[in-house]
Amino acid sequence: MGPLIKLALLACFIPLIFDLTSSNYFKYKELEASDIYRSRSVDILDLNSKSRRYLNKLPKLSTNTYDEYPLNYTHNKTNFERENATLLMLVRNMELDGALKSMRSLEDRFNRNYNYDWTFLNDVPFTEEFIEATSAMASGKAQYGLIPSNDWDRPNWINETKFESKIKEMEDNGVLYGGSKSYRNMCRFNSGYFFRQELLSNYDYYFRVEPNVDYFCDFPYDPFKIMKEKHKKYGFVITIYEYEETIPTLWDAVEEYIKVDNGQDIDMETNAVKFITDKSLVGRYYPIVHSNSSYNLCHFWSNFEIGDLNFFRSEEYIKFFEFLDATGGFYYERWGDAPVHSILVSLLLDRDEIIHFDQLGYTHLPFDTCPTAYHLQLDQRCLCDPGREENIDITPNSCLMRWWKNGAGKSFMREG
Repeated sequence: MGPLIKLALLACFIPLIFDLTSSNYFKYKELEASDIYRSRSVDILDLNSKSRRYLNKLPKLSTNTYDEYPLNYTHNKTNFERENATLLMLVRNMELDGALKSMRSLEDRFNRNYNYDWTFLNDVPFTEEFIEATSAMASGKAQYGLIPSNDWDRPNWINETKFESKIKEMEDNGVLYGGSKSYRNMCRFNSGYFFRQELLSNYDYYFRVEPNVDYFCDFPYDPFKIMKEKHKKYGFVITIYEYEETIPTLWDAVEEYIKVDNGQDIDMETNAVKFITDKSLVGRYYPIVHSNSSYNLCHFWSNFEIGDLNFFRSEEYIKFFEFLDATGGFYYERWGDAPVHSILVSLLLDRDEIIHFDQLGYTHLPFDTCPTAYHLQLDQRCLCDPGREENIDITPNSCLMRWWKNGAGKSFMREG
C-alpha cells in the first residue's frame, strides 16, 4: 500500500476516532446504560408486583410454624384494624434522644399504619420536653405513667447490711451492672410489676420497646393480630445465654417452686422446659457457657418482647413471681427480668403458645437479627446484612437452634 493510500485511509478514520473520544460518544453510552438499568428496574418492579417477587413456583424460604405463605401479606397491608394493645417503654427523661430514635424506627416500619397507643413509664415525673417530643413522634395516643414507689423501690424487708455486702462483692468481681441499685429495681419491676400499672389495665397485649433500638424491616403483619389469631401469649426475636454470675441461685429457687407446685400449674409434658434445660449438642454447638445447675442459661432477650398481659396478670404467674421475689434474689444477686420471664414463660405456658417472630429485623447492641431469605429482604425493604458478625441467630452465642429443637419447632417451605 502506497503512502498516499495510507494517508487517505487515515484521513477517513480521524473523524471516527475523534467521535469515539468525544463527549457525545460517552453520552451515548451513558444513555444506553441508563436504558438498561431502567429496563432491569422495571422488570424487578414487575416481579415484585406479582405478590412481591412471587415467581411461578414457591421460593425456597424458611419460616416459623404458623404461616405457609410469608410473602403474601397484601391483605394485611391494606387492613389496619387494631388489636387492644399498646407499645410500652420504660424510660428515663435523660434517654429522650434514644427514645425518639426507637419511636421513629418503629413508627416508620410498623405503627404509622396502625396508630397504636404509646405508654411511657418512669419512676420520676416526665419532663415537659420529654412529653412534647414523644407525643409529637407518636402516631397514636401517648400516655405517661409515674411508677408508685411500692412497685419500684427496694422493699423494706430486704436486709440492708446483706444487700450492701452482696452488691459490693458483685461490683468487685466485675459482674455486669453488679454495683447498680437502680438496675435491680428495674429488673424486679419488669419481672413482677409492669403489668400491674394502671395505664395498662385495659389492654390485652404489650410490645416492649427500649431506647436506642432499631427495626430493620417493614413489618409484614401486625404481630398483635398474629398473637390473637394464633393464640400466642409470648413472642421474641432473639434468645441468648445469661451470665450465670448474675443468677447463681435462681434455678435452685425455681426447682423448689416446681416441687411446691406439684403439677398444679406446671405441665412438664406440654411446656418448654426442655428448651431451658437441654445441654446436648445442637447442630455444631454445645452450650457456649457452662452452667452449675440443670438450667442451661438460655433466655429470651426481653428488650424485645410481645406479650399477653392477661398471662402476666394471671394467678399462676403472680404466685410464681412472688415466690421468687421472697428469696431476695433480685437484690442479693442481680436477677434479670429476661431469665425470670423466660423461665416462667417456658414452665407455665404450652410451648406452642410461644412464638419466634423470625421476620422482624431488629437490633439492640450488641446483637442483631435479620431475615436471611433474599425474597423477604426485598419484600420487607430490609436494611440489614444477615452475614454481619452481630447477626446472632445461628451463632454459638444464640439459643435459637435449641428453641427450634425443643420449643415450638421450625418448619421449612420449599419449592413445589
